[in-house]
Parts: sequence; C-alpha cells; structure tokens
Amino acid sequence: MTNILKIAARNLRRYRRRTMLTALLIMLGVALVILFSGLSGSFKSMMIGIITDSNLGHMQVHRKGYVASIDTLPLNMNMTAEDYAALQDSLKASPGIEAYAPRLKLGAMLSNFMETTNIRVTAVDPEAELKVSPALSGRLRSKAWTERGHFLAPGEIVVPLKIAVALGVKEGDSVVLVATNSEGSVNGLTFTVVGFAEDVLGPQGKDGFIHFEDAKTLLRIAGQEVSEVALRVKDFRNMDAVQQGIRKKIAAVHDPEGKPRLELHSWADLSPFANIAKIIDLLTVTMRIIMIGIVLISVLNVMLMSVYERVREIGTIAAIGTTPGKILSLFLAEGVCLGLLGTLGGCAVGLSGILLLNLFKVRFTFAQMQLILNPSISLMEIVTVSAIVLCMSVAATLQPAWKASRMEPVEALRHV
Repeated sequence: MTNILKIAARNLRRYRRRTMLTALLIMLGVALVILFSGLSGSFKSMMIGIITDSNLGHMQVHRKGYVASIDTLPLNMNMTAEDYAALQDSLKASPGIEAYAPRLKLGAMLSNFMETTNIRVTAVDPEAELKVSPALSGRLRSKAWTERGHFLAPGEIVVPLKIAVALGVKEGDSVVLVATNSEGSVNGLTFTVVGFAEDVLGPQGKDGFIHFEDAKTLLRIAGQEVSEVALRVKDFRNMDAVQQGIRKKIAAVHDPEGKPRLELHSWADLSPFANIAKIIDLLTVTMRIIMIGIVLISVLNVMLMSVYERVREIGTIAAIGTTPGKILSLFLAEGVCLGLLGTLGGCAVGLSGILLLNLFKVRFTFAQMQLILNPSISLMEIVTVSAIVLCMSVAATLQPAWKASRMEPVEALRHV
C-alpha cells in the first residue's frame, strides 16, 4: 500500500501544473464552505441567543388559542389563577427547566400630559424576568439599573426607546397609562419613567415594561392571571426533549370537556427569525452541494485525462503482470491524494480566514442592533467537510480507474 501511495504521488508530480490547478480549485471550494459555515452558523447562533435571552425565552406557555390572536393581546384569553398554579407545579417538577417567568401583556395609551400614543406593555416580575431573559439588561438604557441593580419597581415604567424619543420623555418624568380591562372598564395609573428599552426581534421586542402588581391594579385583576409564562431550559441543545416533557405535563390541564387548556410554543414558533434561520441552513447545504460539484468535476477531469495520456503505460504495467486490482488501486490512490491535498489546503485557508475575521471584528447592523460577529466552526463540521471531499474524490476516480484496470494490454500498447 505504501508503494502504491508513493507511485501515486510521483504520478501527480509528473503533471504539476494540472495537479496544482485542480488542488487549488478543490481548496477554494473547501475554504469557501468552511468560511460560509463559520459565518452563517455563528450569525444564526448569535441571533437566536439575542432573541431568546433578551425577550422571548426559550419556550412559552399560553392558554390554547392565545397565540393565534396575539396581535390583539386578548385579555379574555389569559390563563386563570388555577391554570397557572397547575402549570407551576409541572414546571417545578421538570429537571430541564432552569427558570420561568409569568407575564401579563396588554395594549394601552401612554400620555406625557401633552401627547398620547398607543403602546404595548408587558407586565413582569423583575427578578424572575431577568432569570429567563438574562440579556434584557443589555437592551435597557437606565440610570436606575446601574444605581439600584434592578430595573423595575411598583409605580415605575420602562418605555420603548422610539416612543420615548417621539414624546420627548426623559428619565424621572411622570406619564399616565390608560387601559381597558376584559370587562370593558377603563382605568389609568401614573408611572415614573425609569428607563428605555431598545427594539429587538420578536413578539415583545417593542414592548414597554411595568411591574406585575401595577398591571393587576390597572386592569383590576384580583387573582394571579397571566398571559404567558416564559421558560428557560438548562441546556439549549436538549430543548426538544424538555419541550416534549412539558407538553405531556400540561396536557393534564384540561377544561370540563376534557380538552387541553394550555399549549407550548418554542422560540421558533414565535419569532420571524426562525424562517431566516431555515434559509441560512438551506444556503449552507447549497454551498456544500456546490463544493461537491467542484470536487467531482475537477477530479473526474484530471483522472480521465490521466488515463487517456497513460494508455500505453497502463498496457506496459499490465503486460508485465500487474493485476487489474493494483491498477485500480493506483488510480484511486491518485484521486485520494489529490482530494487530500485540496482538503488540507482548503482547511488551512478557511481556518485562517475565520481567525482573521475574529481579529478584525466584523461589525454590522441588524434590525437596529449593533452586532459584532465572531465566526467559529466546530471540529465536527471540519471533519464532515473533509470527509465529503475525500469521498467525492474517490467517487470521481472510480470510473477512470475502472476503465484503466480493464484495458487489454495488447490494445493499450498499440494505442497512439
């Protein structure tokens, strides 16, 4: 086997220009796939992290039918106190859940006593909310957050940044929030502005925040009524398994007719970025297909030319007793060496590109967020790409190698 590899390497060196051009083409394909996989995978992971850690959570539980009409924030479809109590018991018994936070969502009118505008409000338990959405603090522009260590207390409001700019509202100003409860009763409360929330993708990416107790007063709710419960899992990679377990547990919460009252949604069910993530995955697959095409065409062309140019040589080695199996192995070894050369070079170039991108810090704006991209790629991804290239090199070499091994020595020696 060692001798076959040595002969294969020597034969590739005989046609250095063609070998180098083919290896460079394979190298380019591998490097582009590694760079694209590193950039796209890192972008997707970063965006999922921003969306889930700053507002959505990993999963959310709602009353059945709430999400279908979530744009209107229907107060008559909130979870009852009994439903929430049953859900709490299920969540506490789930080892995969790291934290959960109840939320009460409503539409209201915000006034600075001179102008009035519509606003979406999410009422939260500040301590529980920061456990579920640890990156929420990064969206807040608040002196109170820096000085007190918590972003919200009863009687305070965090206003969406765009609304604050439009109304000319500043920290410390007093504003009035007016809302209508599920029974049609209108009520208003005065709040002190303690900060501003930057936009982010997701259903509540443009919401303001008030304390849960203030929302109960504003809407005149007596019990622990909630619109949704946001969940954070301990290990994001195990979210599917945790999701199945939660679904089984909340199925036990049903109405008198035996129908389930609650439903679970993952971040992908709630965020429009999930569709972008699917497109990114599709583009990654497309890049791999293009790379496969480059490898197949390049190696197949080189090996066909090699067989055509060496017909008499093949006839000579066959005439002195070289078996068809060894001739086949010789050409297969040439294809593998060619693929290996391109793969090693492509991995080196691709990883060097990722290193340079990390050194120079790629900055860009996405949905009004200033982001720094830190591309990375896993060892498994590199191994997968390398294995694909080597397999395609072997596949492209099979037909020319088979043709060479089946040549009749007499006919090959007469070839001009």
